[in-house]
Amino acid sequence: MLSALARPASAALRRSFSTSAQNNAKVAVLGASGGIGQPLSLLLKNSPLVSRLTLYDIAHTPGVAADLSHIETRATVKGYLGPEQLPDCLKGCDVVVIPAGVPRKPGMTRDDLFNTNATVVATLTAACAQHCPEAMICIIANPVNSTIPITAEVFKKHGVYNPSKIFGVTTLDIVRANTFVAELKGLDPARVSVPVIGGHAGKTIIPLVSQCTPKVDFPQDQLTPLIGRIQEAGTEVVKAKAGAGSATLSMAYAGARFVFSLVDAMNGKEGVVECSFVKSQETDCPYFSTPLLLGKKGIEKNLGIGKISPFEEKMIAEAIPELKASIKKGEEFVKNMK
Repeated sequence: MLSALARPASAALRRSFSTSAQNNAKVAVLGASGGIGQPLSLLLKNSPLVSRLTLYDIAHTPGVAADLSHIETRATVKGYLGPEQLPDCLKGCDVVVIPAGVPRKPGMTRDDLFNTNATVVATLTAACAQHCPEAMICIIANPVNSTIPITAEVFKKHGVYNPSKIFGVTTLDIVRANTFVAELKGLDPARVSVPVIGGHAGKTIIPLVSQCTPKVDFPQDQLTPLIGRIQEAGTEVVKAKAGAGSATLSMAYAGARFVFSLVDAMNGKEGVVECSFVKSQETDCPYFSTPLLLGKKGIEKNLGIGKISPFEEKMIAEAIPELKASIKKGEEFVKNMK
């Protein structure tokens, strides 16, 4: 009987906790029916920070939305299907997360996704530029090293570009680095923080293990395979899934972590820092991921690369040519669009 009595109190507590003026984020997920989109939407629905969740895809969204709408949290959920319903999905949004596109199969690089995903991202971000130009845009669709420049160029074309509000979600690299370092050192991964800079593919992923908190030391013969594992962790999952897709659950977790940090900062929480692939002056690459102090209007301050080891310096130098090529590829794609 006790649990039945306790139930209304906990529900009331949850309501009072989550109805402060700030916990009212209106979030859209574009590509909500996919492998990342569904678990990401579940995590967003579960959060007291979100008051409205609008889900878009070209298939299955009414079902996904109906399913999620039965969960006993206060976010309202609505599904939108097909291009003609996309404008209504976006109107009034504070944050748009885009996991849409095709996943990798074994043997594919993230760049192999370019032809399909470039078009998908250009189309969806054009709709964002028209219907929610002020929203924070979080791009998960790979190759992020190219889809962020695509997003920026699309927003420029529509005359609404704000570099402080366009984010390439690289959070999974940080999550993986934290997990793998914790495993090797017998630490609680929730207490480990490894900044990961650069880009979001192969050797452009640069974990700054020298800046890890708590401080950790690895001999070079342990550090090299650790860095390699972080860089190729996506491929590890692609291989393990044996053709059934790529990292979806860990990516949904990482995407939700980034959105929650962003919304916290938009709500006025101070000291929120996340790494993200953004417009940058930190290197001679026009886009680069570094730790960012987030604020009410998106990026408050780029915290830069900081003090790094000679080994990390070398990784940056080796990453820059590939990064520049991927960025140029994205920019050219938009310039050549009809």
